Amino acid sequence: MTKIGIRFEDKYKMEKRVALVPRDIQRLIKNENIPFIVEKSAKRVYKEEEYKAVGAEISDNIKDAQIIFGVKEMPIDIFEDNKTYLFFSHTIKGQEYNMPLLKRMVEKKINLIEYEKITDKDGKRLIFFGRFAGLAGMINSFWSFGQRCKNRGIENPFSSLKQSHLYSSLDDAKKALSEVAETIRTNGVDQSLAPLTIGITGYGNVSKGAQEIIDLFDNKELTPEELLKLRNSNNFDNKTIYKIVFKEHHISKPKEKDVEFQLQHYYNHPEKYDNNFEQYVPELSILMNCMYWSPEYPRIITKDFLKELFSNPLNKLCVIGDVTCDPDGSIEATHMGTFIEDPVFVYNPITMEPTMGFEGEGILIMAVDILPSELPREASDAFSAALSPFVRDLVNTDFSEPFDKLSLPAPLKRALILHNGQFTPDYKYMEEFIK
Repeated sequence: MTKIGIRFEDKYKMEKRVALVPRDIQRLIKNENIPFIVEKSAKRVYKEEEYKAVGAEISDNIKDAQIIFGVKEMPIDIFEDNKTYLFFSHTIKGQEYNMPLLKRMVEKKINLIEYEKITDKDGKRLIFFGRFAGLAGMINSFWSFGQRCKNRGIENPFSSLKQSHLYSSLDDAKKALSEVAETIRTNGVDQSLAPLTIGITGYGNVSKGAQEIIDLFDNKELTPEELLKLRNSNNFDNKTIYKIVFKEHHISKPKEKDVEFQLQHYYNHPEKYDNNFEQYVPELSILMNCMYWSPEYPRIITKDFLKELFSNPLNKLCVIGDVTCDPDGSIEATHMGTFIEDPVFVYNPITMEPTMGFEGEGILIMAVDILPSELPREASDAFSAALSPFVRDLVNTDFSEPFDKLSLPAPLKRALILHNGQFTPDYKYMEEFIK
């Protein structure tokens, strides 16, 4: 009988998530008679005893497993010939730092299923942590805003907040945020902070998670065009948070004059577009970067723009919550993803240097690379609930069959990057990455 292994997560010190939780493993053992081996982990949000209680084997290693579930990237020396691995590999864009990992999986004739590519027939992702990245990212950004303002000598109700992972649960965090919301509802924020504006790039699961936190406050949604007029209108108050969601046509514009923005053309020819976002940035107190980005698209904030922005006395921007966390990516000043234990830095646009922490001249950036792990139990529960229905069919798949005859469910087959170490048809382009 095919055994499933649950890996110990070792890429990050504070990675506590797991792909399958005890509740779902219990059901799979009882109903499908699937054996599970859970690698020992003292930091995993669910304890070894909880897995043992539902019938899983606890072990120092998972070498007896043929299918291995993880969350983040795995060390290249753990892969075993002809086995099947499911995890976020971060390889589909040709990420240079993970090309040795990809090459190793090819050499070991691995079957690689990439969570990010498990989609329905319309390309909609079915298994994701995005909502929790948005939730934790917005909590952290409000906390960062409070600490940064306090550091500047501005008393504010956000300074009572904590980083996401320091709350016992999402409900506990929401309770604390609701208390801050009530304070603002009663007393407002310092006039120097008004209007308090939060811009969000994107409208997917990450964005929805961030908005779920904003919606705990009295807020009003503005269009980007309304944002540009807000301060001069004097039609705002210090008891309201103003939320602005930016879509593709707000972020980029055709290079050619008098050409109308067309979404599909933008997706197909991003090189024909320029930045259209910079006009809005000086009006934002907090920018939440929640959108997908790849290098062929224009950056939304460059280092050169931040230098110009920093010299603008009317600039409001205090915090960037870079939830997408692409190093040197859509936010060029995000030079790296930060760690939960050291989550923020201040980027000085003049010296072009970052300083970890809340002090220094410039823009504060929160760019935690594993934000969902700051809400590990809720994030793991939701991920496992979406993933577990595929497990029976995965176990029953004979991977020795040719790709076109594999009995994998369609969403998993769409996510199969490597089949016995060979790139599957949709991923042939990745061969160039490891030449």
